[in-house]
Amino acid sequence: MDELPLDQVRTLLAVVDEGTFDAAATALHVTPSAVSQRVKALEQRTGRVLLMRTKPVRPTESGEVVVRFARQLARLERDARSELGLAAEQGAARVPIAVNADSLATWFLPALTRVPQEPPICFELYREDESHTTALLREGQVMAAVTSSPDPVAGCTVRRLGLARYRAVAAPEFAARHLTGSLAADLAQAPTVVFDRRDALQDAFVRSLTGGLSDAGRVRHLVPTSDGFRDAVAFGLGWGMVPEPQAGPLLRAGRLVELAPTRPMDVPLYWQQWKLDSPALSTVAEVVATAAAEALLADRGGRSPGHP
Repeated sequence: MDELPLDQVRTLLAVVDEGTFDAAATALHVTPSAVSQRVKALEQRTGRVLLMRTKPVRPTESGEVVVRFARQLARLERDARSELGLAAEQGAARVPIAVNADSLATWFLPALTRVPQEPPICFELYREDESHTTALLREGQVMAAVTSSPDPVAGCTVRRLGLARYRAVAAPEFAARHLTGSLAADLAQAPTVVFDRRDALQDAFVRSLTGGLSDAGRVRHLVPTSDGFRDAVAFGLGWGMVPEPQAGPLLRAGRLVELAPTRPMDVPLYWQQWKLDSPALSTVAEVVATAAAEALLADRGGRSPGHP
């Protein structure tokens, strides 16, 4: 195999983005038969099945490699057109980024306001748990991600951002009702607020208190927004690990109490991005790194289980 024909690569990307062969044909202004033939030809050329013929269509692991290549190719083509003065009609540069909910609710959105808008850049944000954002990089859906993984996705670079600090907190009334004895034993039984079923931070905190013998209690309230999570804890639904910037004002106002002031939990965050010479992506990366250095704690190499 000497090369990947660009029309076949672009057709595969269209099928993945549109979800069906018919929709891809409409987007490409060709017949569904032509789309099918191009995809089959690409699969024969690579010697691999690239698409799962489901509804919607999904790329296989090999297909994800080609899809990521197609997106990078489109990005390079757009940047080249811009440098040649040919891209004015194409609008703003699009930069898709995966980012965790707590970063979105605290430091990440203000960081994006610092990105120069000449030439204009359009952000497309995907909210995902920081321990799972790399999956979107592997699939080629995003160009960059805030992640808790220091291990680079194939074709990506990694930059350390810092530590996001979390505090174990509860409403005063909740603490008075549920947390009256040994903190470790009480937290293993008390109602807990979690972001979603993948949120492991509350369990990790209790394990740190019990030497790994217990997780957080079985009564769990799932609240899948960062502000909603904080408010659920403040309203007394359960205790939880709240980002320090969100917990601070409520602690000072007396709406929350800290359960273990000397035992914060720090989650390391990293910036992963495509190895791509893209001016727009490079600009965003530098702004994000600068903002993270101001908002997060310095990372001295420690690691902790993740939270959204």
